[in-house]
This record gives sequence, C-alpha cells and structure tokens, in this order.
Amino acid sequence: MGRSGRLLAATAGKYKLDLRNGFSPGGSLSLRAFAGNASQALELSTMIEVRSLTKAYPDLVRGDVLALCDVTFCAAPGQIYGLLGPNGAGKTTALRILSTVLEPTRGAASVCGFDCVTQPEMVRHHIGFISANTAVYDRMTAWEMVGYFGRLYGMKEEDLRERMELLFDRLQMQEIRDTLGAKMSTGMKQKVSIARAIVHDPPVLIFDEATTGLDVLVARALLDAVAELRDQGKCILFSTHIMREAERLCDRIAIMHRGHILAEGSLEELRDQHEERDLEELFFQLIRKQQNEVAGVRCQIPIPDTRHPTPDTRHLSRT
Repeated sequence: MGRSGRLLAATAGKYKLDLRNGFSPGGSLSLRAFAGNASQALELSTMIEVRSLTKAYPDLVRGDVLALCDVTFCAAPGQIYGLLGPNGAGKTTALRILSTVLEPTRGAASVCGFDCVTQPEMVRHHIGFISANTAVYDRMTAWEMVGYFGRLYGMKEEDLRERMELLFDRLQMQEIRDTLGAKMSTGMKQKVSIARAIVHDPPVLIFDEATTGLDVLVARALLDAVAELRDQGKCILFSTHIMREAERLCDRIAIMHRGHILAEGSLEELRDQHEERDLEELFFQLIRKQQNEVAGVRCQIPIPDTRHPTPDTRHLSRT
C-alpha cells in the first residue's frame, strides 16, 4: 500500500471510530444514520471532484460575466491541491461553490461523494473552511468559541472536551484559551479559526487566501499547520496568489486566470511541460499566452461595413 493508501486507511479508521462513539455533526441530522454513505465516501480515492464548473453573474451593462468557465479538477486524501492565481482569477468563487455558499450556473462539484448542490448539509459536515476574513466573536474566549462550533456539529461534551484539549495543545493555544476575541492579535484569531474549522475532524479542509494580512511568523506557523494536517491524511484545497507558498506546500497546482485553469499538475510536471523551472516566470508566460489568444479572438471580430461614402463636411469649417 502506497503513502496515499495508508493515509486514506488511517483517516477512514479514525472517522469510523468517531461514528461509533456517537459523533453526529449537525443538530437534527445524525451522521450515524449516514454511516454507510460516510464510509463509502472515505473509501474514495478522490475526495474533491469538480467537473466543468461554470459560474456566471448577471450584469446590466456587460451581460453575463463569467467568474468560472468549465473548471475541472480533483483532489485526493493526504494531498494539498493548490489554486494559484491573482485576485479575480475565480479561486474564491470555486471554493464558495465547494463550501455550498454559492450554486454553480452549470457543471458539478462533490466532496466525499456528496453533491454540493443536492446534498449541501452532508458536504458541510465533511469540510472545514478557513479564510483570511474569518471573524471571531469579541465577547467569547478562544475556548468558548471552539466549543460553540463543536456543539453546532452535535459533538458530545466528553468527546468535544477531549478533542479541544488535543487541538489547543497541538496549535499551542493553551495560553490564550481564556482570552476574549476582542483582545486577540491577528495570529491568535487565525489559530482560533483553524481550531474551530477542524474541531469536528473533517476529512476535507479548504484554505482561502488564509495567510493574507498575516505577519511572517504567523504565516509560517499556519503553513506548518497545513502541512501537518496533510500528513494526517486530510485532503486540503489551498488557494493563494503567493508563488512561494504554492511551491513549498502544494502536491498539485492549478494555475488560474480570469476564471480559467491555464495549466494543472505537480510542480515538476508543470516545469517539464512548459520548459521553465521558475514558477513565477511560468505563471506569467501562461497569462501572457492567454492574453494574446484573447487579443487574437478580438481581432477576428467582423469590422462594421464602412463602404458607404462619408459626407464631405469640409465646407462646414469655412467662415
């Protein structure tokens, strides 16, 4: 059994144990009733699957504006899949569809075998979402906040306390467990955001530009945490516009621009395919190529018929 297989087996074993112990994310919806489906999902070699995903927004002036156009990719357990692109590339739109916040215009997306449109509640039970804009409650302590989210997922108090103690030790949060959100630094808030996103031990984690606005020490600690979660067998979708993060963390990378995936593969595959070792230069080469192709299409647009003679208006300027 390969590395991915061992990680998948470990993840599935842990998840089934949680099910036997009565872990039932979501108030009225118990995962125990869906144990067969959950076990089946965890046996999949693909945890995230996106097929021809398209999202268009109506605009009164420009008509439909495409935020995503026929995007296709998949991610496996024990893997960090990176979405690399500038602002406006469509990364956040794709992640919001996968987290069931948005519905696609067409195409399909699934998490652990559950469809993001027809089975949104099951998808939410299987993911944790972390972004740079995740807020904390000013009047709740770190401990209260993580516990609150654990209860929202229906965790039993005994299981929740055990899980929280583990997370607070692992994320070095014991010293801030009684700190109010209003008094937390940016780094403290980000730790709380991670803890509350993984308190129910989901198999899939989504990081949306999570290091934006963090100082270098806090950003490094977050990237270390992401790598550790990958080594625990989690499937991680990681969006960023920072080349160094993608190079350091990602097992596979999709380079995105203006709603399209321009290239996809491992770092070595991308370098070999495009004969460029520097990821930043490779990135700009792909963008320039797309821009030239768009410009070429525009040049092929028919020019209006101007064969009718233009009236001679030179006499109008005479005095």
